[in-house]
Amino acid sequence: MPATIFDSSVFRDLYTTEAMRAVWSDENRIQKYLDFEAALAKAQGRLGMIPKDAAAEIVRHCDAKKIDIAKLKAGTDKAGSPIIPLVKQLVALCRDGHGEWCHWGATTQDVTDTATVLQMREALDLVAQDIGAISGALAALAKKHRDTPMIGRSKLQQAVPITFGYKMATVLGAFERHKERLAQLKPRALTGEFGGAAGTLSSLGKDGLKVQAEMMKELKLRQPDISWHTIRDRVAEVGCFLGLVTGTCGKLALDVMLMMQTEVQEVAEPTGDGRGSSSTMPQKRNPVSSVLITTQTAMVKHHVAALLEAQIEDHERSAGRWEIEWIALPEIFLLSAGALSHTRALTGGLQVNAKRMRRNIDITNGLVMAEAVMMGLGPKMGRDRAHDVVYDVVSEVVKTGRPLIDLLAENAEIKKHAGRKALEKLTDPANYLGVAGKMVDRVLAGRKK
Repeated sequence: MPATIFDSSVFRDLYTTEAMRAVWSDENRIQKYLDFEAALAKAQGRLGMIPKDAAAEIVRHCDAKKIDIAKLKAGTDKAGSPIIPLVKQLVALCRDGHGEWCHWGATTQDVTDTATVLQMREALDLVAQDIGAISGALAALAKKHRDTPMIGRSKLQQAVPITFGYKMATVLGAFERHKERLAQLKPRALTGEFGGAAGTLSSLGKDGLKVQAEMMKELKLRQPDISWHTIRDRVAEVGCFLGLVTGTCGKLALDVMLMMQTEVQEVAEPTGDGRGSSSTMPQKRNPVSSVLITTQTAMVKHHVAALLEAQIEDHERSAGRWEIEWIALPEIFLLSAGALSHTRALTGGLQVNAKRMRRNIDITNGLVMAEAVMMGLGPKMGRDRAHDVVYDVVSEVVKTGRPLIDLLAENAEIKKHAGRKALEKLTDPANYLGVAGKMVDRVLAGRKK
């Protein structure tokens, strides 16, 4: 009977994806254990360390479908790990005593860590696909709305105009950096483990590194320069990377929720039959993806902290903290997959209300252009004097509710330096966007397809 949010028949597709669930499933995990055993047998058979017939027989049975899960579960309950009971089943499957050569020189953690790396490889491929799709959707939004004015906000207050394309390009820039991070961490993270009892491969004598090299070629993993049983930076780095990725998803989701507020209405999540409806208020259209993204992001962050805790392990083989990874790492990937899936849907179908964006710029009767006016008058009046005069005019706008442009044009001191047409140019939001457009262009030009 499913108990967790990831396996719930009701909630599972809200919080993760079927593809990521398959990566971290019992079936795939067991197969990865067996992939290790098969690679070890092949390597040792080629090197003449075990009989070739034994190697072939072991490889023939490294199929998760041949494993009795009930027996494996019972054995795991006793041993505290599935590797010992798994190896026993594999030995029993092999004919003519060939199974006795199984797991030759390996230890439980070698199998578990390498299996985890193989799962991470599959999982990171899924993450890369989502990052690429999100980057593409953000690029399309940035390009389309390169010059669409909207208000920029500082401490939740209106600041100065920006463009919606600029806003999307800032997030796009982060996802492009995530692509770089992923490419950089893969060689470090996708490194196998085979060190034996204390990491020195002492049970294999002088041929230990040869076996290790052959194994990693078989598994298409990087060979470690030294065993890493209790040096967990590789796993922690992957977790931290996913914390960064989902953090960017969470930032975007928060902005979308704020822009979806009734009083703002600058964007809306993709629509659908019944999507975002309220159980009691027919008029409501609630954010759905954005809410889930922020939830998933928060949980990823806490699990990442657990992975960092798992780094602090004793001596050459740990008594306890290693097992933190068994819980935290799969859930980080599962939650990240959910956040990325929702972000992909959000960016791919985001509805943009450019008219409302312009209307929101104008709700202060032009006050958001006060800095632009001050900077425009500064060369003629001096910056400090321009600041004081415009400040006084702004105070009048607040008191009377009259448009900034009218009170500026009526001010006797300002009249000496700028007529109404010049002031209209200074108070036009389209003329105070700085180099937003050029920045958007730079981010788009720098994208790695």
